[in-house]
Amino acid sequence: MAVGFHSLGSYVPPKVVSNDDIAEWTGVSTEWIDTRTGVQQRRYADEGTTTSDLAVLAAKQVINQAPAESGDLEMIIVATSTPDQPQPSTAAIVQGKLGLPGIAAFDVNAVCSGFVYSLTVANAMLSNRDDGRTALVVGAEMYSRIMNRTDPKTVSLFGDGAGAALLGPVPDGYGIRSCRISADGQYRDYVEVPAGGTRQPIDAAAREAGRHLFHMQGRPVRDYALATFPKVIKEVLADGGLDAADVGRFIFHQANTRLVEECGRQMGLDPDRVPLTAPEVGNTAAASIPLALHWEHQRRPFRRGEHLVLAAVGGGMTAGAALVTWY
Repeated sequence: MAVGFHSLGSYVPPKVVSNDDIAEWTGVSTEWIDTRTGVQQRRYADEGTTTSDLAVLAAKQVINQAPAESGDLEMIIVATSTPDQPQPSTAAIVQGKLGLPGIAAFDVNAVCSGFVYSLTVANAMLSNRDDGRTALVVGAEMYSRIMNRTDPKTVSLFGDGAGAALLGPVPDGYGIRSCRISADGQYRDYVEVPAGGTRQPIDAAAREAGRHLFHMQGRPVRDYALATFPKVIKEVLADGGLDAADVGRFIFHQANTRLVEECGRQMGLDPDRVPLTAPEVGNTAAASIPLALHWEHQRRPFRRGEHLVLAAVGGGMTAGAALVTWY
């Protein structure tokens, strides 16, 4: 049988960080933020909250809403670029908090493409099973912890949140039809947190230079995204034997409102087919696709047989797309 979505969930912290807050931190105007990004607000987790806490809240929704016929859980994959700690994996911590011992648990870090990467891995692993087992795939991020609050080009964009999905068997003709993932490591410095690994420790010099915080080269990232989104989407549609006109909705990584809108325009897509969550929660990195998927399903439920494309571009530089027929 094919592999598809059994249930969805998401969580964003209640604390709202407005454009007025960003303007106060950075010295730019709220008009500058709106014109450049289209993000109106983002959410920040309270002090003491961890990425795994957000992941668990989204995961519990998925588990509680799973259909009665869903099989036993086979694995937990957490897509994150802001883990609780360098080791162990955030997925292992999530597994412990959910009280699910013995289940395989591991992280995937492809930055904003992480959920599509994780979806691809889970699909490949479940497709080799014939016992009806399922996979919990979570995207969870806390970018509030790594923001330079004086840099308007980044702090205006990012927020915290989590989205989750339970994947399992669906009838043939439905579910995940094709996946594509890629990376271009020569552009790895476009998006990075330079310090904190074996390359450079977080010492006094690193802190003084702000190298323990998030850095992004805005223009190169935008150019890469606008070139790569159509390419990876065209590939995944060709693999699935469909055209863009056959797709009901495109769930794009919510890099920022203006970039998602521009991608849709360049591809000739009706804006109603390209849902937006960036105005309300900003860029939640690996959480943005599952969060947008869940919110859109709540707003206007996906129809059985409706074709969806999930597509992301992230640090690395990475990219991924999945073609799904909803069941």
